[in-house]
Amino acid sequence: MTAKGRLFGLLTGGYGKEVPPPPGPWVEGVDGRDGARRSWVIDDEQVTRAVGALRIAIMDVPLPEPFASWFAARGWRVHPHQLAMLAAARAGEHALLIAPTGGGKTLSGFLPSLIALASGPTGGLHTLYISPLKALTVDVHRNLEQPIAEMGLGIRAETRTGDTPPGKRRRQRHLPPQLLMTTPESLALLLSYADAAALFGGLACVVVDELHALAGTKRGDLLALGLARLSALAPGCRRVGLSATVAWPEALRAWLSPRAEASDVRVIECRDERAPDVSILQTSQRLPWSGHMAVHALAEVYRAIERAGTSIVFVNTRAQAELVFQHLWYLNDANLAIALHHGSLAREQRRRVEAAMAEGRLRAVVATSSLDLGIDWASVDLVVQIGAPKGASRLIQRIGRAGHRLDLTSRALLVPANRFEVLECRAALDAVRARTLDGDPPGDGGLEVLAQHLLGMACAAPFASDEMYDEVRRAAPYARLSRTDFDDVLRFVENGGYALSAYDRWRRLERLRDGRLRVASRRFAQRYRMNVGTIVEAVTMQVKLKRGRVLGEVEEYFIQGLTPGDTFVFAGEILCFEGIHETKAIVTRAVGGAPKVPAYAGGRLPLSTHLAGRVRAMLAEPEHWRELPEAVQEWLRLQSDRSLLPGPDDLLIECFPRGGKQFLVAYCFEGRNAHQTLGMLLSRRMERAGHGPLGFVATDYVLALWSLRSVDDMPGLFAEDMLGDDLEEWMAESSVLKRTFRNVAIIAGLIERRQPGAEKSGRQMTVNSDLIYDVLRLHEPGHVLLRATRADAARGFVDLGRLAKMLARVQGKLVVRKLAKVSPLAVPVLLEIGREQVGGLAYDELLDEAARELIADATGQSLATSTTG
Repeated sequence: MTAKGRLFGLLTGGYGKEVPPPPGPWVEGVDGRDGARRSWVIDDEQVTRAVGALRIAIMDVPLPEPFASWFAARGWRVHPHQLAMLAAARAGEHALLIAPTGGGKTLSGFLPSLIALASGPTGGLHTLYISPLKALTVDVHRNLEQPIAEMGLGIRAETRTGDTPPGKRRRQRHLPPQLLMTTPESLALLLSYADAAALFGGLACVVVDELHALAGTKRGDLLALGLARLSALAPGCRRVGLSATVAWPEALRAWLSPRAEASDVRVIECRDERAPDVSILQTSQRLPWSGHMAVHALAEVYRAIERAGTSIVFVNTRAQAELVFQHLWYLNDANLAIALHHGSLAREQRRRVEAAMAEGRLRAVVATSSLDLGIDWASVDLVVQIGAPKGASRLIQRIGRAGHRLDLTSRALLVPANRFEVLECRAALDAVRARTLDGDPPGDGGLEVLAQHLLGMACAAPFASDEMYDEVRRAAPYARLSRTDFDDVLRFVENGGYALSAYDRWRRLERLRDGRLRVASRRFAQRYRMNVGTIVEAVTMQVKLKRGRVLGEVEEYFIQGLTPGDTFVFAGEILCFEGIHETKAIVTRAVGGAPKVPAYAGGRLPLSTHLAGRVRAMLAEPEHWRELPEAVQEWLRLQSDRSLLPGPDDLLIECFPRGGKQFLVAYCFEGRNAHQTLGMLLSRRMERAGHGPLGFVATDYVLALWSLRSVDDMPGLFAEDMLGDDLEEWMAESSVLKRTFRNVAIIAGLIERRQPGAEKSGRQMTVNSDLIYDVLRLHEPGHVLLRATRADAARGFVDLGRLAKMLARVQGKLVVRKLAKVSPLAVPVLLEIGREQVGGLAYDELLDEAARELIADATGQSLATSTTG
């Protein structure tokens, strides 16, 4: 029977009967899944894949006992996607499950392993579960323990993270559980031991949860390399990926494949037909022109929390979490149980909050991305997003925390902090309703991550470079890795490279007589294991109550800027700084005063390209304004009357004098990182042209520059060639590359933060990395870590790809508007000038005299009425 015949039989309800297909490269029939008549234009390869997909979708895979009885006792039914996952497991197929939050993804991933172990238990490690979050491994373990115990399965499940006691970690290597829940970093550690082959040799399945949050990141690169090693140790191991939001399914299939081939991985999708109930807060208060804390709306947020059962209040930065939590408690007349959760808090405090939430003892928790993923809290009624979400996929992930079941509707409230954020929230809401996702596809893996992995493999056992190169290229992020790049990375791991090879401290590998490489000494293996991982956070210092417990960690540079008696907000409290004792900041509880707020590096995410396009389209079409607040509609109408509105494809540039300076405001909508890079490059060009640039400020939406003299040749200023010599010179002179090199060097193992009996301070790390950076630039400018640094900076700090696309798009489409004074749309960005030196709440709660004058100029209002809009 031909493949087309089998497919046609399936589609017409024959389920394998020999039904002759129509002639030609197409198939027509009644879809056996829903009764609709459809035509498929396909080739033989597509037919073969489609047959398998439909067979899995319709195959009756009954649950064995005691699983069927356990489901029935709870009134649960097995979802089709869970049966499809069972069928894929029985066929020995790798699978990517795309299912909405609350769709039973985690159980779908474990169900085949539980059934297999119940029918034929094994003594070794059977299934490895990998999560991006420690908290998620704990949560999944807790949820698995219940069915294992209730069905009497006799299966041992455990977690292994950095929080696992050393004794338990040692025991797990020699007497492993059948199900092990861990993180990418802990997997890398396990693979670096000599007994890795014995531990993983019988591995049957790897489950990667929240795959979309790992693929395309450095942690994902490290995990992909670890999976390639697992495939070498356990060739029959099956891979399963779980994800709720997938913008690039083919890329994720390739990432999950043991050969970096998308066709190896079966896609199983559970579509969520429920439309989430998402609204934008229509505040009764004055809508701010600028600011990021949404203090004007927090009383209304508190009332929404009062009306809901349990809420999660998401914010975008840790500092914002502290301020919002403080303000909600100030408003908390009903004494509701409101908690705080972010990554800098002490682990014990985070665990207490997670447990209280799971037990239903909290009415609300204010959280950052630390709770974006996977925690199973079915009781959450409402998600509140304070500030613009910055991306549709991110918002969908957060919305899914509410109504965490397939039969419940997710309910969310968006709270924009200023007028531009209203536009972004509206664009995000439209994207959610249209079910469109954003984000970039996974790119090539980082060379510094490869360096770390190669050292870890040498710690485990000697390897041949040719065999390791082949193995590494089976990981999707490194499928295009050239042999030259691989050899350069290996040479760096072996001896540091040409400029550093004279130093013994970087001679980390030695060659055996047969040419294989192994770690040069146990000392290097020990240091590798102390520094494994790709998360490079700003160096922090513990914050400890005087004669009390540790509250968490704050960035070292923030503490160094304090003097005794200064107060700041942290861990939901106002604290008074007493001084530094050993490696801890000693504090006491304080009341009142004007507290400083910890500033956390990397807290701001840039506006996604997808949402930026939606905002531009919204501005260009007044009929899209009907659902916007009246104050925002009036703002846009004023802009249209006094200047122009940005178009969907052009670049509006406004020029106007103010305070003896010439201002240039460009409405790029490409995100803060790209705008900051553009501001640097434009400033250099303006300096050369004699315009006397004085400064610039960038937001996610707009770039503003001010100078002594006006710019006449705008096309020349925005020409694409600024990404040539101007970019190279600026990157070489700025601190961007040095900052990036520090992170690259830490990941690659060139600089070790932790050493036996000691930990380097942030200042020591920076001094060391700066010295090495200067040496390499002078003596080996082509060093592999410098190449990795430039690539990393282009993707991250400077957002070079996005800037290049924007410049190419607007060539010949610059719209220059010369004005007598500031326009309404330019007011928010001008209010940002100098804002970083002013307390955040001050800008959100009131505008000073200069701000009121600025708004009056833009709107034509008198000073007495300028703040009412």
